[in-house]
Amino acid sequence: MDLRTQMRRAAGYFADREAIVHGTRRLTYGEAWTRGVRLANALAELGLKPGERIATLEKNSVEAVDIYLAAAIGNFIRVPLYARNRRESHAQMIGNTGARLAIVDEALLPELAGLDAELPDLQRIVVRDKDYEGWLAAASDRDPDPPVRPEQYCVIRHTGGTTGKPKGVAYSHRNWLAICASFLEPAPKAQLGDAVLHTGPLSHASGFMFSPFWAVGGRNVMIDAFEPLSFLATLDKEEIGYGFVAPTMLNAIVAQPAAYGRRFPKLKALMIGSAPLSERTALKSAEVFGAAAMHSAYGQTEALVVAAMGPKDWFARIEGSAPLRAVGRPLADTEIEIRDPDGRVLGPNEEGEIVVRVATRQMDGFWNDPAETEKRLVDGWVRTGDVGTIDGNGFLYLLDRVNDMIISGGFNIYPAELENVIQDHPKVQAAAVFGIPHPKWGETPLAMVVVAPGTELAEQEIIDLVAERLGSMKKPSKVVVTTEPLPLSNVGKVLRSKLREPYWAGQERRISGA
Repeated sequence: MDLRTQMRRAAGYFADREAIVHGTRRLTYGEAWTRGVRLANALAELGLKPGERIATLEKNSVEAVDIYLAAAIGNFIRVPLYARNRRESHAQMIGNTGARLAIVDEALLPELAGLDAELPDLQRIVVRDKDYEGWLAAASDRDPDPPVRPEQYCVIRHTGGTTGKPKGVAYSHRNWLAICASFLEPAPKAQLGDAVLHTGPLSHASGFMFSPFWAVGGRNVMIDAFEPLSFLATLDKEEIGYGFVAPTMLNAIVAQPAAYGRRFPKLKALMIGSAPLSERTALKSAEVFGAAAMHSAYGQTEALVVAAMGPKDWFARIEGSAPLRAVGRPLADTEIEIRDPDGRVLGPNEEGEIVVRVATRQMDGFWNDPAETEKRLVDGWVRTGDVGTIDGNGFLYLLDRVNDMIISGGFNIYPAELENVIQDHPKVQAAAVFGIPHPKWGETPLAMVVVAPGTELAEQEIIDLVAERLGSMKKPSKVVVTTEPLPLSNVGKVLRSKLREPYWAGQERRISGA
C-alpha cells in the first residue's frame, strides 16, 4: 500500500462526506481531492517531476491540505518547513534536500523571500496569495496517476534542531503509513465520521494523524492556534473524538478554572507526546477530560512510535512501577534497550541512553548526512539521545536529553526530573531547568519558573520542594520566577539552550569544570 492509493480510495468511498474543517470553510472528500489533483497538475506544469522535492511553509488551512494531498497524488516528496523558524534553518532544509519548488502562505513569505536566488536547486517559490485560487482552478482536474511504489520516499521531515542544524529523515510510503497507524496504537479504533482536531500545523506531529482519519471517512478539523478555552470550545462544538497535544498545552489548560466541570462525550483519545508530562498535570488533565481519554506516546523523528500506553496502564497502581511518571511500554513490534556510553545493555531501573529498533518505523539514515547517520544508527539500532530507564514491568521512563544533563560536583542531574517536581507546585504553570556555571561544583541547576500575573512565589519554596522530593544534591541553587512564557521550539519543546545562553556568556565551553 502507498499513501496516494490509500487516500484516493477513501476519496472515492466517502466523496460526499465532510472531510475538512477550518474555521467557516468545510470541504467534502470529493471537493478536497479535486483541489489536490488540480494542485498536483499545476505543480507539474511548473516542472516538478515525480520523486522531486517540494518545500512547504504554512499554518493550518484548507491550502495546507491541498499540498498534503497534491504531494501524494503527484508522487512528489513533501518537505515540511516550520513557521517562525530561523531563515538559516529554512535555507538548510531546502538546500540539503535539493527542493526544486517551495510553496508558502503569503503571510509567511518574508521567511523565504529571496531564497530562490540563493539556493541553486530552488527554482521557484509559489505564493498562496490572492491569485492562488484562480491559478488552482485553471489547472486540470484529471488525476495524473503516476506510478507509485511503497518503498519510494513521500516525506522528508526534519528534527527539531534544538542541538544543532536540523537533520532530514526521509519516510517511504510504507514507513509513513506504519508510523501514522502507530500514533493510534493504544487508542480506541477510529471509525467512520470520527473527528480529529489538529491544534498544531500539519507539518508537526499532528500531521501523522491526518491520513488515518481520512482513510476511514473521518473529519480533519484544524484550528489556527492554540488557546486553552478556545481549544475546549472546539472539542465541544465539533464533537472531537481524537487529538494530539503537547504537555505545554495541557499545562495551560489545567491552569484555567473554567476548564473544569465540562463534559466531552465524543472524546475518545488525546494523544500526548513531545515531552514528559508531570504527575500533577496528568492527574489534573484526567479531571478535565476524563481519564479514559488520556493516552501517551513516545518517539522521535528518527523512530516513531516506539512506546505508548492508554489509561488502564497510565493511572494503574502496579507494584514495582510508577506509570504516572512513565511514557509508555514498548509496542509489540519494537525493541527498546537502555545502554551505557560503551554500548553495554543495562538492567531494569538503570539509567542510560534509550536505543530502539523497529523495522517499519525508523529511519534508514539522515538525508545527505552519512557522518551523523553513522553516529546515530548503530547496527540497525537508533540511538535516541534520550536518557531513560525501563523497570521490571516494561514501563519506559524518559529522564532527559543526553545533551541537557547537568554534571554538578560529579553527579548527573537531569533537568526534566526537577521540572516534573517543580510543576507539581500548584502555583507553577511551567518550568525549565538548566545548568549554569558554579565556581565549586562546575555546574549547578537554575530553575526558571512561570507563574500567573500577580502570583507570589518564594524562591525557597521551590528549592525546598525539590530537596524534599529528590534530595539536597539535586535542588536548584537559584530560582527565577517570571510571568513570561518559556521559549518553545517548533515542535513544542522548551528551548533550554536559549535560556541557558546568557549565563554562559564569556565561557569557552557550555559545560563547566569544577
